[in-house]
Amino acid sequence: MTKRIQSKHKIDRRLKLNLWGRPKSPVNRRDYGPGQHGQGRRRKPSDYGIQLMAKQKLKGYYGNIGEKQFRRYYAESVQRKGDTGENLIEVLERRLDAVIYRMKFVPTVFAARQFISHGHIRVNGKKVNIPSYRVKDGDVVDVKEGSRELPMVLDAVVSPEREIPEYLDVDLPKMKGTFVRGPGLSDVPYPVHMEPNLVIEFYSR
Repeated sequence: MTKRIQSKHKIDRRLKLNLWGRPKSPVNRRDYGPGQHGQGRRRKPSDYGIQLMAKQKLKGYYGNIGEKQFRRYYAESVQRKGDTGENLIEVLERRLDAVIYRMKFVPTVFAARQFISHGHIRVNGKKVNIPSYRVKDGDVVDVKEGSRELPMVLDAVVSPEREIPEYLDVDLPKMKGTFVRGPGLSDVPYPVHMEPNLVIEFYSR
């Protein structure tokens, strides 16, 4: 188990919000940061602090993506036509781990990364074990036959916690789905308010 997976509840507490909207989040009981200074006096954040928080929220939500990789996503978003913030959201939502999380094949984005790495997912009939793999419009993603009876998968499929967004066409009984189109910010069912425009401001300083 990686440190990223072990620290998912710490991410919630550090950011002081229930980032994934899960009922077991420690923030539901303690809405302050971890450590002996977690309940200290809260100061009004600076503009830089607000932008940094927006970046940490977005990075954390997608499994605490590494800084170098996240910066590459920003650079790619700048080079694309259109709104840079919207471009960034689309790039992140095309990650294979984000896609199978949205399709409800796994309970968390951390589980998605591990599930893919262990070879349980196919794209267009071929095994893909890279969580950051970029899914294209029309790609068909499914769970391998031998993995469809895993308790984690069966529990995720019937979970009422999340809804499948409209930019995905999913057949849950067959554990197969199609990535229909790249989403915009308003299409993505984030449980907390995301501000990609502030992330862009952070990197463009």
